[in-house]
Amino acid sequence: MATLSELLAQKAALEKQIIETQREERAAAIAQVKSLMSQYGLTLADLSAKSGAATPRRGSTGKVPAKYRDPDTGDTWSGRGLQPKWLKAALANGRSLSDFTV
Repeated sequence: MATLSELLAQKAALEKQIIETQREERAAAIAQVKSLMSQYGLTLADLSAKSGAATPRRGSTGKVPAKYRDPDTGDTWSGRGLQPKWLKAALANGRSLSDFTV
């Protein structure tokens, strides 16, 4: 059975070996990336450029302009989502959607 000091020495040697192996593998990966970049004529700017095919598209986060306005209250609706109560009520009373177009 190994003593505590022997085990600690083995641990230190293993940690040193792990760090060295990580360093070697990282250097090999960097060399491989540089080789591929050279082979395909890529630059760092190419790596950071956003590609439409590679980047998933997200929905618009900006505010949508109003398409319909209630002339009495000034309330607006973009035409997206559920119709607001004021518009439903006006349509139920015989008005048309085109009456509220901005």
